[in-house]
Amino acid sequence: MTEPADMGDPGAGWDRWLDTYNARFQPAFAPDVRKPLRAFHDLALDVRAAGRKLILAGNGASASLASHGRVDFQKQAGVRAIDFNEPNLITAFANDYGFEHWVARAIEQSADPGDAVVLISVSGNSPNIVRAAEYAKSRALPVVAFTGSAPDNKLRRLADIDFWLESKAYNVVECVHAIWLTTVITMIVGRAECPVS
Repeated sequence: MTEPADMGDPGAGWDRWLDTYNARFQPAFAPDVRKPLRAFHDLALDVRAAGRKLILAGNGASASLASHGRVDFQKQAGVRAIDFNEPNLITAFANDYGFEHWVARAIEQSADPGDAVVLISVSGNSPNIVRAAEYAKSRALPVVAFTGSAPDNKLRRLADIDFWLESKAYNVVECVHAIWLTTVITMIVGRAECPVS
Protein backbone atom coordinates (compact mmCIF):
# COMPACT_ATOMS: atom_id res chain seq x y z
CA MET A 1 0.00 0.00 0.00
CA THR A 2 1.34 3.42 -0.94
CA GLU A 3 1.64 5.91 1.89
CA PRO A 4 0.02 9.33 1.48
CA ALA A 5 2.27 11.87 -0.21
CA ASP A 6 0.65 15.17 0.76
CA MET A 7 -1.74 16.80 3.24
CA GLY A 8 0.37 15.97 6.24
CA ASP A 9 3.14 13.72 7.42
CA PRO A 10 3.07 10.41 5.52
CA GLY A 11 4.54 8.77 8.57
CA ALA A 12 1.34 9.51 10.44
CA GLY A 13 -0.47 7.01 8.22
CA TRP A 14 -3.73 7.08 6.40
CA ASP A 15 -5.98 8.08 9.31
CA ARG A 16 -4.50 11.55 9.66
CA TRP A 17 -4.29 11.94 5.86
CA LEU A 18 -7.95 10.99 5.45
CA ASP A 19 -9.00 13.30 8.29
CA THR A 20 -7.27 16.17 6.49
CA TYR A 21 -8.79 15.19 3.15
CA ASN A 22 -12.30 14.70 4.52
CA ALA A 23 -12.20 18.12 6.15
CA ARG A 24 -12.12 19.62 2.65
CA PHE A 25 -15.75 18.53 2.21
CA GLN A 26 -17.09 20.19 5.35
CA PRO A 27 -17.98 23.51 3.64
CA ALA A 28 -20.65 21.59 1.69
CA PHE A 29 -22.70 21.61 4.88
CA ALA A 30 -21.99 25.16 6.08
CA PRO A 31 -25.01 27.24 7.14
CA ASP A 32 -24.35 29.88 4.48
CA VAL A 33 -25.11 27.38 1.69
CA ARG A 34 -28.71 27.08 2.84
CA LYS A 35 -29.68 30.36 1.19
CA PRO A 36 -28.71 29.29 -2.37
CA LEU A 37 -30.18 25.81 -1.73
CA ARG A 38 -33.54 27.37 -0.86
CA ALA A 39 -33.31 29.82 -3.76
CA PHE A 40 -32.61 27.06 -6.29
CA HIS A 41 -35.39 24.93 -4.79
CA ASP A 42 -37.84 27.81 -5.19
CA LEU A 43 -36.68 28.56 -8.74
CA ALA A 44 -37.05 24.92 -9.77
CA LEU A 45 -40.58 24.85 -8.37
CA ASP A 46 -41.43 28.04 -10.28
CA VAL A 47 -40.03 26.50 -13.47
CA ARG A 48 -42.10 23.36 -12.90
CA ALA A 49 -45.28 25.30 -12.14
CA ALA A 50 -44.88 27.32 -15.34
CA GLY A 51 -44.33 24.21 -17.46
CA ARG A 52 -40.84 25.43 -18.35
CA LYS A 53 -37.51 23.66 -18.07
CA LEU A 54 -34.04 23.66 -16.59
CA ILE A 55 -31.11 23.69 -19.03
CA LEU A 56 -27.95 22.17 -17.53
CA ALA A 57 -24.43 22.28 -18.97
CA GLY A 58 -20.79 21.81 -18.06
CA ASN A 59 -17.52 20.35 -19.36
CA GLY A 60 -15.94 17.03 -18.49
CA ALA A 61 -17.11 15.68 -15.14
CA SER A 62 -19.30 18.78 -14.81
CA ALA A 63 -21.07 17.67 -18.01
CA SER A 64 -21.67 14.29 -16.38
CA LEU A 65 -23.08 16.04 -13.34
CA ALA A 66 -25.32 18.13 -15.62
CA SER A 67 -26.71 14.89 -17.10
CA HIS A 68 -27.15 13.36 -13.66
CA GLY A 69 -29.02 16.46 -12.51
CA ARG A 70 -31.16 16.55 -15.64
CA VAL A 71 -32.32 12.97 -15.17
CA ASP A 72 -33.06 13.34 -11.45
CA PHE A 73 -34.83 16.69 -11.78
CA GLN A 74 -37.05 15.15 -14.42
CA LYS A 75 -37.57 11.65 -13.02
CA GLN A 76 -37.63 12.33 -9.28
CA ALA A 77 -38.70 15.96 -8.95
CA GLY A 78 -40.99 16.29 -11.97
CA VAL A 79 -39.08 19.31 -13.31
CA ARG A 80 -38.57 19.24 -17.08
CA ALA A 81 -34.86 19.45 -17.89
CA ILE A 82 -32.40 19.07 -20.75
CA ASP A 83 -28.64 18.92 -21.18
CA PHE A 84 -26.37 19.06 -24.21
CA ASN A 85 -24.26 15.91 -23.84
CA GLU A 86 -25.12 14.37 -27.20
CA PRO A 87 -21.90 13.97 -29.24
CA ASN A 88 -23.63 14.91 -32.49
CA LEU A 89 -24.85 18.17 -30.98
CA ILE A 90 -21.52 19.05 -29.37
CA THR A 91 -19.45 18.36 -32.45
CA ALA A 92 -21.87 20.05 -34.86
CA PHE A 93 -22.25 23.20 -32.78
CA ALA A 94 -18.55 23.37 -31.86
CA ASN A 95 -17.57 22.87 -35.50
CA ASP A 96 -19.99 25.50 -36.82
CA TYR A 97 -19.80 28.13 -34.07
CA GLY A 98 -16.48 27.44 -32.32
CA PHE A 99 -15.94 25.61 -29.04
CA GLU A 100 -16.16 28.78 -26.98
CA HIS A 101 -19.64 29.53 -28.36
CA TRP A 102 -21.32 26.17 -28.77
CA VAL A 103 -23.10 26.06 -25.39
CA ALA A 104 -24.49 29.58 -25.85
CA ARG A 105 -25.72 28.66 -29.33
CA ALA A 106 -27.32 25.47 -28.00
CA ILE A 107 -29.12 27.52 -25.36
CA GLU A 108 -30.17 30.02 -28.02
CA GLN A 109 -31.83 27.26 -30.01
CA SER A 110 -33.35 25.45 -27.03
CA ALA A 111 -34.44 28.03 -24.47
CA ASP A 112 -37.93 29.40 -24.02
CA PRO A 113 -38.99 32.33 -21.85
CA GLY A 114 -39.33 31.16 -18.27
CA ASP A 115 -36.57 28.54 -18.52
CA ALA A 116 -33.58 28.62 -16.17
CA VAL A 117 -29.96 27.76 -16.93
CA VAL A 118 -27.74 25.71 -14.59
CA LEU A 119 -24.04 25.98 -15.40
CA ILE A 120 -21.31 23.94 -13.71
CA SER A 121 -17.58 24.76 -13.87
CA VAL A 122 -14.90 24.00 -11.31
CA SER A 123 -12.81 26.99 -12.40
CA GLY A 124 -15.75 29.23 -13.20
CA ASN A 125 -13.71 30.53 -16.13
CA SER A 126 -14.38 28.00 -18.90
CA PRO A 127 -15.00 30.25 -21.93
CA ASN A 128 -17.88 28.22 -23.35
CA ILE A 129 -19.69 28.15 -20.01
CA VAL A 130 -19.07 31.84 -19.30
CA ARG A 131 -20.41 32.76 -22.75
CA ALA A 132 -23.44 30.59 -22.08
CA ALA A 133 -24.11 32.55 -18.90
CA GLU A 134 -23.71 35.83 -20.74
CA TYR A 135 -26.19 34.71 -23.37
CA ALA A 136 -28.67 33.51 -20.73
CA LYS A 137 -28.46 36.86 -18.97
CA SER A 138 -29.09 38.66 -22.26
CA ARG A 139 -32.32 36.65 -22.58
CA ALA A 140 -33.35 37.27 -18.95
CA LEU A 141 -32.97 33.58 -18.14
CA PRO A 142 -31.98 33.01 -14.50
CA VAL A 143 -28.48 31.56 -14.11
CA VAL A 144 -27.62 29.07 -11.37
CA ALA A 145 -23.83 28.65 -11.15
CA PHE A 146 -21.80 25.94 -9.46
CA THR A 147 -18.13 26.92 -9.26
CA GLY A 148 -14.96 26.59 -7.21
CA SER A 149 -11.46 28.01 -7.28
CA ALA A 150 -11.15 31.81 -7.15
CA PRO A 151 -13.96 33.75 -5.48
CA ASP A 152 -14.06 36.27 -8.33
CA ASN A 153 -14.38 33.76 -11.16
CA LYS A 154 -16.32 34.97 -14.21
CA LEU A 155 -19.23 32.55 -14.00
CA ARG A 156 -19.85 33.33 -10.36
CA ARG A 157 -20.09 37.05 -11.14
CA LEU A 158 -22.88 36.29 -13.65
CA ALA A 159 -24.92 34.06 -11.34
CA ASP A 160 -28.35 34.84 -9.98
CA ILE A 161 -27.98 31.89 -7.61
CA ASP A 162 -24.40 31.23 -6.60
CA PHE A 163 -22.93 27.95 -5.33
CA TRP A 164 -19.20 28.38 -4.73
CA LEU A 165 -16.66 26.19 -2.93
CA GLU A 166 -13.37 27.72 -1.86
CA SER A 167 -11.14 24.98 -3.22
CA LYS A 168 -8.86 24.35 -6.16
CA ALA A 169 -9.08 20.55 -5.69
CA TYR A 170 -11.21 19.70 -8.70
CA ASN A 171 -12.31 16.32 -7.33
CA VAL A 172 -13.50 17.88 -4.09
CA VAL A 173 -15.34 20.67 -5.91
CA GLU A 174 -17.05 18.19 -8.24
CA CYS A 175 -18.20 16.02 -5.34
CA VAL A 176 -19.53 19.00 -3.40
CA HIS A 177 -21.35 20.26 -6.50
CA ALA A 178 -23.02 16.84 -6.73
CA ILE A 179 -24.07 17.06 -3.08
CA TRP A 180 -25.60 20.51 -3.56
CA LEU A 181 -27.36 19.63 -6.80
CA THR A 182 -28.89 16.44 -5.47
CA THR A 183 -29.82 18.16 -2.21
CA VAL A 184 -32.05 20.56 -4.16
CA ILE A 185 -33.69 17.62 -5.91
CA THR A 186 -34.23 15.90 -2.57
CA MET A 187 -35.74 19.11 -1.14
CA ILE A 188 -38.30 19.11 -3.96
CA VAL A 189 -39.07 15.42 -3.53
CA GLY A 190 -39.43 15.95 0.22
CA ARG A 191 -37.78 12.73 1.37
CA ALA A 192 -34.22 11.46 1.44
CA GLU A 193 -35.00 8.07 -0.11
CA CYS A 194 -36.50 8.30 -3.58
CA PRO A 195 -38.08 5.32 -5.34
CA VAL A 196 -36.01 3.94 -8.20
CA SER A 197 -38.94 2.65 -10.25
